[in-house]
Amino acid sequence: MAILAAIGATIIYGLNHTIAKGVMPDHVGAYGFVVLRVMGAAILFWVISIFGPKECIEKKDYLRIVLCAIFGMGLNMLSFFKGLSLSTPINSAVLITTTPIIVLILSTVLIKEKISRKKVFGIFVGLLGAMGLILFGKELRQDAPNIPMGNFLILMNSFFYGTYLILAKILISKYHPFTFMKWLFSLGILICLPFGYHELTAIQWSTIPFDMVWRIAFVIIGTTFCTYLFNIYALTQLKASTLSAFVYVQPLIGILFAIVIGKDALTTTKILSASLVFLGVYLSSRKTKPDL
Repeated sequence: MAILAAIGATIIYGLNHTIAKGVMPDHVGAYGFVVLRVMGAAILFWVISIFGPKECIEKKDYLRIVLCAIFGMGLNMLSFFKGLSLSTPINSAVLITTTPIIVLILSTVLIKEKISRKKVFGIFVGLLGAMGLILFGKELRQDAPNIPMGNFLILMNSFFYGTYLILAKILISKYHPFTFMKWLFSLGILICLPFGYHELTAIQWSTIPFDMVWRIAFVIIGTTFCTYLFNIYALTQLKASTLSAFVYVQPLIGILFAIVIGKDALTTTKILSASLVFLGVYLSSRKTKPDL
């Protein structure tokens, strides 16, 4: 069951790039979509927290949880959805896998974690592939008005999310997931609302087609709420390293889905850049043998 939960989360993440892209920007603006996402998830996590322990956040953790909300619920989501609205599903699916590389870099800088030369080389190769998409991934597409800027914002999303993971490490081990996430998403509303209020109020709900409504529901319930629960359940029976390996499957699902339904197409630049990114993530994530 744990493997099925992990596979379920990976499939949802992979499909999300194309499904969310279909909503923006014609029906919902990127920032308005983020507000919908954090509001919906906050409500769901407050409801499910009824079945969890009754915990209060200690005062000494207030600053850290606010920083987690800024990086994990604010800057992370705002940059990803804005980037996705400007770029393409395949670019998004590829660039999102740079997160392990970003986490490795931040761990080295912030908590002085030592890394091997092979991992340094992997970081270089992965970032080279990401820069290839940003600098050379230009296409003439009506639904992707500024691909280089969109790709850059998606890459920044990986940086913000990596920062969040490092900041949240202590809190995740200290508080129940329901407690942590309900407050994180609640703070996320306050952070994202100033950016997305205008786009949120501009949504024409009376004329929005049902196809867009289910896409919005998929992002709120599936991508935000269910994937977190699936991953938490999977972690109860699987090692974190095993679960993290599923990140390699996500872009494959995202790319195949986008191509099958005709929402994106492979180009030579995308293939070469994606190959470099995948190789870089593989090299930087491999465990190195201790020196004898």
